[in-house]
Amino acid sequence: MDELRDVGARLKRNTAPSKAETPAPVVIEPGESLRLRAKMIGVLLCDARVAAGRSLEDCAHRLHLTPEQIESWEFGDDVPTLPQLELLAYYLEVPVSHFWGQNTLEATRDDFTRAQTEYMALRDRMIGVLLRAAREERGISIDILAAETGIAANIIEGYELGEYTLPMHELAVLASGVRKNMTYFMENSSHLGDLLAMRERWKLFSELPESLRVFASNPLNAGFIELAMMLSGMPVERLRSMGESILNITM
Repeated sequence: MDELRDVGARLKRNTAPSKAETPAPVVIEPGESLRLRAKMIGVLLCDARVAAGRSLEDCAHRLHLTPEQIESWEFGDDVPTLPQLELLAYYLEVPVSHFWGQNTLEATRDDFTRAQTEYMALRDRMIGVLLRAAREERGISIDILAAETGIAANIIEGYELGEYTLPMHELAVLASGVRKNMTYFMENSSHLGDLLAMRERWKLFSELPESLRVFASNPLNAGFIELAMMLSGMPVERLRSMGESILNITM
């Protein structure tokens, strides 16, 4: 990651104009610029390969090349063609644009790892709060819930306080005991919740006819989609009036 930042900064200094009041002539060395770009592609290629858990041999086999050739790309001694990068992007499950960006997957992965422990502890507490709220809403004590579910009262109390991690099978039993379904306990108010909801929406989107997917994914058609959204929220009578007006214009 640090190596990529260093290469990116050096490339930017070679290509960006000076911001001084009296700009000094910028001397661009084409050879150095090309070398740095090759190095950046190599770092990002290695990053994507490691993140995907692939070896040099795996990538070489996919492209019918030698491992030494892939390694030369990663060191920046040689550079793949665009079709080769496209195949690697497909195999390593990254967008092709990853190879001309400046953000590594390793940095994203490290950020996620650091946040994961905190997230799990927070979610345990949140689920405990929801469990207690549902139990009190039903108007029963921990002892009664324990008797109905077969889970010890002191364990349920620990779950409600977020002191224990609540196994999924016990959560299902407790959810039934407090008359709630599992969606009541699911995350729906954070970035992760948004991501899970987005995946559900993407599933529905992928099931649309191809012509609709192509139309919706074209940024130039955003105005038509926004218009459709506006129309979908209008009262039926208003839509009928608009339709009649359009019909009168075309007659």
